[in-house]
Amino acid sequence: MSVQIGSKAEEALRVLHGASPAAVDIFTSILTHGPLSRTDVARATGLSQAAVTKSVAPMIAAGLVIDHDEAPRGGPRGRPANPIKVDPDALVVLGIKVNPTEIIGVATDLTSHLLVSAHQPTVPAFDAVVDGIAEIAERLSALLGDRADRLAGVGVSVSGDVDTRAGVVRESALLGWSNADLGSALKQRLGVPVLIENDVRALTIAEHWFGVGVGTNSFAIVTIGSGIGCGLHVNGEVVEGAFGVAGEVGHLPLTSERFICTCGRRGCVEAVASTGAIVRAVADASDAPVLSIADAVQRAHEGDAAAVEVFDRAGTVIGTAIATVANLTGPELVVITGEAVSEYDLYDARLRTAFEAHAFGAAANCRILLRPHAFEDWARGAAAAALRSIVRRRYLAA
Repeated sequence: MSVQIGSKAEEALRVLHGASPAAVDIFTSILTHGPLSRTDVARATGLSQAAVTKSVAPMIAAGLVIDHDEAPRGGPRGRPANPIKVDPDALVVLGIKVNPTEIIGVATDLTSHLLVSAHQPTVPAFDAVVDGIAEIAERLSALLGDRADRLAGVGVSVSGDVDTRAGVVRESALLGWSNADLGSALKQRLGVPVLIENDVRALTIAEHWFGVGVGTNSFAIVTIGSGIGCGLHVNGEVVEGAFGVAGEVGHLPLTSERFICTCGRRGCVEAVASTGAIVRAVADASDAPVLSIADAVQRAHEGDAAAVEVFDRAGTVIGTAIATVANLTGPELVVITGEAVSEYDLYDARLRTAFEAHAFGAAANCRILLRPHAFEDWARGAAAAALRSIVRRRYLAA
């Protein structure tokens, strides 16, 4: 079995690829805020209602958009409002998250609703990951059944410094990669457009279009786990950076230089606040074996003074990093997520104290919200990032 563009997706993709920038804005507005009347779409995009009607017509014909002909019940008499929305079944996108020991894949519809998922173990060697991605993409395609006819593309997310334009993972400490041309390798293996994206930025894109970012002008996502990441959504757009690097709070030098980070630098936030750093610090201070973050959490919950100090230090540096983000970008909301939020209670107080101590002026009004994510959510982020690139016709290798 091979992965390929679905025959039922081709007409929808042709319409999207031929759309004008104004039509792309119209479709994006309907996708992320629909159902909307044409009047609402015109108001949201700053275009005339006639321009909206003209742009929407080919989308309706291609099955991307559904037009409701009925007028709202109890509404004023006259011309029906004709609300329009996307057809979720029009396109399917695959999202794949690469971890050092596991690959997680999902398929979503056009509205980012999860359809099927699959997991498989891996090792971080580049060739093994390429093989694993190809295999899990084929498994997802098989699980989709007839829906595979609507497949439009694949998004792959990895940790580290990712050049999305070139499809190159410039540096990933967790995977041990440097200048890995993942996009070209997958281009040779898969017959569909592929996007390579940083995992935290992909998660932020998903929240921008389908989560907390809907109706929010500016927000940030801080991920806590094997790495400390940050995705930024500022003034209505996800920040990508001129060179593809933005929001790397895990590598802000906010702690003592005696702490060495996995990136090789000293004093990084990750050097004291990542799960690996916490486990090592608790193990160094303990006579009993500390082999996992669960062991470290247990010792802290039992009142072990050294373990409590390690989590206090982590909470303080993360809170300082969040205050730095708030001071620089002024988000309405910071969402804390990641695989390490299960021990959030151990550093919540220190985190908030450090944030309040360093947030300047009105930046302190930023709300801090805890929101656990499963690894399927990370893969869903990769799918959302690919969908955004399909709509905007950017950065896809095919």
